[in-house]
Amino acid sequence: MHDDIAATSLSSTVSAPAACFLSEIWRAVGGDPAHLRHLAINGTGALPSIFHVTDLASAAVAAAGLAVAELVSLQLGRFPAVQVDRRLASFWFLTSLRPQGWSMPPQWDALAGDYQAADGWIRLHTNAPHHRDAALAVLKTPADREAVAAVVKQWPAVALETAIVAGNGCAAAMYTLEQWVDHPQGRAVNAEPLLHRSSSIGGNRLRATLSAGRPLQGIRVLDLTRILAGPVATRFLAGFGAEVLRIDPPGWEEPVTVPEVVLGKRCARLDLKNPDDLHALERLLTRADILVHGYRPDALARLGLGSARRRQLNPGLIDVCLDAYGWSGPWQGRRGYDSLIQMSTGIADAGRRAAGRDRPTPLPGQALDHATGYILAAAAIRGLVERLQTGQGCEVRGSLARTARLVVSNGNQSVAMEAPASEQPSDWSYIVEQTGWGPARRIRPPVVIADNPMAWDLPASKLGSSVAAWLADKA
Repeated sequence: MHDDIAATSLSSTVSAPAACFLSEIWRAVGGDPAHLRHLAINGTGALPSIFHVTDLASAAVAAAGLAVAELVSLQLGRFPAVQVDRRLASFWFLTSLRPQGWSMPPQWDALAGDYQAADGWIRLHTNAPHHRDAALAVLKTPADREAVAAVVKQWPAVALETAIVAGNGCAAAMYTLEQWVDHPQGRAVNAEPLLHRSSSIGGNRLRATLSAGRPLQGIRVLDLTRILAGPVATRFLAGFGAEVLRIDPPGWEEPVTVPEVVLGKRCARLDLKNPDDLHALERLLTRADILVHGYRPDALARLGLGSARRRQLNPGLIDVCLDAYGWSGPWQGRRGYDSLIQMSTGIADAGRRAAGRDRPTPLPGQALDHATGYILAAAAIRGLVERLQTGQGCEVRGSLARTARLVVSNGNQSVAMEAPASEQPSDWSYIVEQTGWGPARRIRPPVVIADNPMAWDLPASKLGSSVAAWLADKA
């Protein structure tokens, strides 16, 4: 729950659940509670869920917006007002992109989804071809949903989860909230802070000259993230002028999510198993202000780019890292996605029980991903604030499982809330975005910071469409 100082600092426009979320997030990123008085959250309605998803969306977006406003205040000497529209925030937690004359591919692979096991439910995540192959190798069945369902019914859910994870696949048995609290991993991650934050030794003052109206202009963000929280964080940074360069390996594609999350970014490819490409990444890292990465915790270390090496290359770096299941406990480092975390942590079962359904009922959209993304964006920007003040960089680590704990700890909606008013064309930005897939419109930004509009300088472009270099180095 939020502390008394934070509570009294918040505007009366902020609902009690949003205030609780916001206070915890703002405290986790090291923010001054006095800054909360500059915030207003407007609008009505709530996404359908037993949990306070719209309040979470509003609070996460607000925290990131407040961090930008704090950065602006260091330039202007006054703190600009921040307004969040909870209805627009709800839409952004689902999807912001509205294709014009073309369609996005299906969200899920044909085999992905929830299956009835011998003693409960399990979710298979098969969107990536190698994860699909791993599941099928355990099940020993052709790639046919009915055939997969028939075999899954013969397995105990936890045993199947264990076998698929051991085969480098992704799956999650459905636990209740109570079972997760008693689970060794649940106990470990629930004991962690919302964010792990530490300052680096050494560093230097921020190199960039910050620009009025585009507070992150001149800030370089190296984006080593994929689906979905990390890309949401870097998309937010791009919305206030940061130069975001996303790096993917050759051949990697995310047809479902890329048009949604690469807005404002340039996208390049490097094969980090190639010494020349790895050296190119190191050069990029030395000139970056922020690194956001979502590889498994030991992946960069195996490439010789562990935390100590990154600090050596760039002592002032704001190093932001995302993990699925947390940074301690027996499952630390386990592969995971939002939909799997919701199964493991009891959220999908709680939704099922509240709705009186006989199958898992998750949060609307990938709410853990989106919330974690905005939280990490807030942490990265507050890292810039602290680097301006001290010259020191920092390391920040968050996880989807710990964000799930944040959701659950705020309790349930005691009464059914009216859904947000239906989307209208007036909710769209007037700009027609010429994406790499065709023209599109976006939902209007969910946060407004006085005299500092949220806008993106580049349309969504295909992976690998740019060279792996900072803009100044290309000139």
